[in-house]
Amino acid sequence: MRKKIAILGSTGSIGTQSLEVIDKLPDKFEIIAFSAGNNIQLLKKQMKKYSPKYVSVKNETDTIELQKEFPKIKILYGDEGLIELATLDEVDTLLVAVSGKIGLNPTIEAIKKKKNIALANKETLVMAGDIVMKLARENNVKILPVDSEHSAIFQCINGNKSVKNLIITASGGPFRTSTQNELANANLDKTLAHPRWNMGKKITVDSATLMNKGLEVIEAHHLFNIDYENIKIVIHPQSYVHSAVEFIDGSIIAQIGIPSMHIPIQYALTYPNRIEGIETESFDFIKAGKLEFYEPDYEKFPSLSLAFKAGKLGGTYPICMNAANEEAVFAFLENKIKYLDIYKITRSVFDDYKSISNPTLNQILIEDEKVRELTKKLIKKYEENQ
Repeated sequence: MRKKIAILGSTGSIGTQSLEVIDKLPDKFEIIAFSAGNNIQLLKKQMKKYSPKYVSVKNETDTIELQKEFPKIKILYGDEGLIELATLDEVDTLLVAVSGKIGLNPTIEAIKKKKNIALANKETLVMAGDIVMKLARENNVKILPVDSEHSAIFQCINGNKSVKNLIITASGGPFRTSTQNELANANLDKTLAHPRWNMGKKITVDSATLMNKGLEVIEAHHLFNIDYENIKIVIHPQSYVHSAVEFIDGSIIAQIGIPSMHIPIQYALTYPNRIEGIETESFDFIKAGKLEFYEPDYEKFPSLSLAFKAGKLGGTYPICMNAANEEAVFAFLENKIKYLDIYKITRSVFDDYKSISNPTLNQILIEDEKVRELTKKLIKKYEENQ
């Protein structure tokens, strides 16, 4: 019997790679629905190829054209469309491959409908990790991590409760060996030139500042119920060790493989089974040669320290940090601010912020929007001073 899948974000990096995984396993999966944002041309190609029953898009204006061209497919739109897609009775597993806060509400509603979640959206747990994980436990729903680091930890733990430390690896990004002066002059092309992974622009910028690793720390805290003091970051330029777990007896188990998102995507979709799929290349220990590991440079990449601080403080501090950083990254991608301004803006908003303890979901969304507005105003000041 084929597992029935809905994908939020089918035209993004994770979404397209997920479809490549599914293409190799047609007897294992049936695509019921998927959503997309503004890449309507790619979406049309996907609709023709996979003939889903439901599709959701960002804007209502796109639904008219799509409905005319695909009369047999139900076209939805907006936040309501994502929620309807995520809660379809016939869907077994929801793959959340959108970026940003847009993934939060559909994920929560899917959990309430007892859908298992293959999660590639960091913001869902960064913004509302306590709420999401509590709901998952109450509804006996599995949150299966798609990020390579969290998938690695999930595989290493394998149900073992005797965990001492989580060791999250990072390639170091394009600026691992750069000087502070080089960072001050870093342009968009250099920032997006990630040495190991092919990802969307926002996450690639976050990888360059190491904020992405900071978000992963907060996500790991919630996914695996581990104190922040027991989460370690190690720079590993080769990206072969995707992460590791140290157990209380001193043993360390690491998950090693070629740098490929197909593998963690497939494992999340086929769990608990391992099957032959799209990746045929094996990791070769001899060809790999030496594996290098370094301590992160927290002075050069202060976003990592800020993420630890936000996570430890709790409340709505992680929401503030995430929202401010996201708006700053968007501004950088539009060449409105400089690379180093991303952290400066995020830190400035964070330092002036007043947190709410134990927020409700509604409070989380309100605070997120409030922080974004404050950040946009600060970005305008930076623009005027350039």
